[in-house]
Amino acid sequence: MSSDRIIVHPVHPDPRVRAEVVAQAYRRGFRRFAISERDSLPDGVERVTVTDTEYRSPDGARLLRRDVENAAALADAIREAKSTGGVALRWTSDRVIPLENTIAHHRGSFRLWTTTSRPEEVPGLLGALEHGADAVVVELRTPEEVDRLEALLDARARPPVAWTLGRVVRVTPVGLSDRVLLDTTSLLTESEGVLVGSRAAALFHLRSEALGSAHSRPRRFRVNAGAPHSYVLMADGSTRYLSELEPGEELLAVDRTGTTRGVRLGRLKIERRPTVLLEASVGPARAIVFVQEAETVRLSGVSGALSVTSLSVGTDVLVADLPPGRHLGHAIDETIEER
Repeated sequence: MSSDRIIVHPVHPDPRVRAEVVAQAYRRGFRRFAISERDSLPDGVERVTVTDTEYRSPDGARLLRRDVENAAALADAIREAKSTGGVALRWTSDRVIPLENTIAHHRGSFRLWTTTSRPEEVPGLLGALEHGADAVVVELRTPEEVDRLEALLDARARPPVAWTLGRVVRVTPVGLSDRVLLDTTSLLTESEGVLVGSRAAALFHLRSEALGSAHSRPRRFRVNAGAPHSYVLMADGSTRYLSELEPGEELLAVDRTGTTRGVRLGRLKIERRPTVLLEASVGPARAIVFVQEAETVRLSGVSGALSVTSLSVGTDVLVADLPPGRHLGHAIDETIEER
């Protein structure tokens, strides 16, 4: 889910505040705006003209603005849309099932937009039946609401992770430690996992438990991610400490090819378990991670998955080489040494 199908509609009565909403939305990467002809926009963005009765898109399409409070109103709006080519529906009562029904029976018959003043409704409107509305017009009154909207959307597409090889130089049992399980709301493939480590500059690829073991069933939603002090890479490119994650936050899932996607954290579990310290040389630098000593904890190697219990000095593992400087999780250019 991204901002491509979002149309920001500033609705504050003060034109100065509307301009602030536009400026904040532009900074956040939104490029489609529903706005009156008297309000200005930055160069290179899409203007959807607003009147009391319709939206007019840049290609000349007219989408009638219709409130839908019941099935009869929805049927009337659909009939109009089939003759005019499009409609923008505002749901005043039920919204999920009526939208799903409209998509199921009429998708492709006309241009279907929805309108809301609640950013929290946007993910459902974009994702209904995996297709969602063709566009969602979001009425926003303040710049702060732009930030709320951005936080609810999946992170923008990110380039693939570039792997470098780390050679294991130490595998040392360190006794009992707290370790963190990350249970996601998505099913992960066998080669997908998250990037974790004690040093922000070099994160290990810890795989999901999609393989299971001879004595445990697969848990395709789970990554056994290691000690709570560890960094984990988020979908927006920032790092967080494992211990401070909250359900609903978006992690960066990465497969062995470096392909990425965002997945939501559904649950976090912290338990005390036997732990090993893994250290790998990455050129002149060192990468370190503390993980549970268990067969189901796997890293990625040159040719596939490697269980922590089978690792030995000299084994090559995949490591993501990242900027070492971080301020509140965001990469910055600074002089820093992590030990």
